[in-house]
Amino acid sequence: MTVPTPAAQVTETQSSASSRLAGPARWLKAAVRTTRPRQWPKNLLVFAAPLAGDTIGRPDGYWYALVAAAAFVAASSAVYLVNDVVDVERDRSHPYKKFRPVAAGHLPVRHAVVLAVCLALGALAAGLAIGELLLTAVIAAYLVISFLYSGGLKHVPVIELFCVASGFVLRVVGGAAATHVPPSGWFLLVCSLGALMVAIAKRYTELTVLGAESATHRPAMRGYSAGALRAAQRAVSAAMIVSYVFWAATEPAAKMRVWHLISSVALAAALVRFDRLTARATSKPVEDLIARDPVMVGCEALWLVLFAAGL
Repeated sequence: MTVPTPAAQVTETQSSASSRLAGPARWLKAAVRTTRPRQWPKNLLVFAAPLAGDTIGRPDGYWYALVAAAAFVAASSAVYLVNDVVDVERDRSHPYKKFRPVAAGHLPVRHAVVLAVCLALGALAAGLAIGELLLTAVIAAYLVISFLYSGGLKHVPVIELFCVASGFVLRVVGGAAATHVPPSGWFLLVCSLGALMVAIAKRYTELTVLGAESATHRPAMRGYSAGALRAAQRAVSAAMIVSYVFWAATEPAAKMRVWHLISSVALAAALVRFDRLTARATSKPVEDLIARDPVMVGCEALWLVLFAAGL
């Protein structure tokens, strides 16, 4: 007898709850679930550049950043809808993805497509609404890369990692564009390496939990080995710390330099903890390891306090 994973149990419970609703309420619940609300906090990355540049207090800066965050929520939701449409048949044979609304038939495919188009257009319009064409261009790049990923690039080893990582980096660039904050090269490198590290960690945990079965659900996994992914994750983590130190050392103000250099210790501690958490065979999403482990959250909070002290 196969014991369902915690993720499968949660998804099945959600699916059962949805089936008890009727009419518009059931449809709305299915539509919202498909947009992955648990993933929306990723879009807070749009605040990274304005916070790092200590410019969130500019006239309209805060509101522009909020508009960028909302635009990326809409854009990422459109991507999830399209992804579930493309993968509908594969998801139906998956132990817990079969409970996703599109695969389960709670959200018709044509409705998902229409919603995706509306959300994508709304995301693109956000930049135009605040007169930031660069934000519109960044969101367009995010949508193109994401749709190419859903359409086939996700089956190409290594390339798919960079596609996943690009989504994080483009959020940072979008926030910088919306608030007129030119991010430094070192800062973008830190964000890029952090995003790549998370993408590699996702694949490593997936491979260690599912083993050979992982390739059945994600063909790109055939191109990876646990040892290579582990080594890559650690190498990227080390490069991220080095880049962060270089970024902090190049801050123009002495106060910012000192505090941000001190904050690199807390960041290193967080990365060491993350390394230990991902070393365990766990079915928990990587996002949960980052946001729900008490020690990890403590390291992140300490980094944030030290980082903010330098602003």
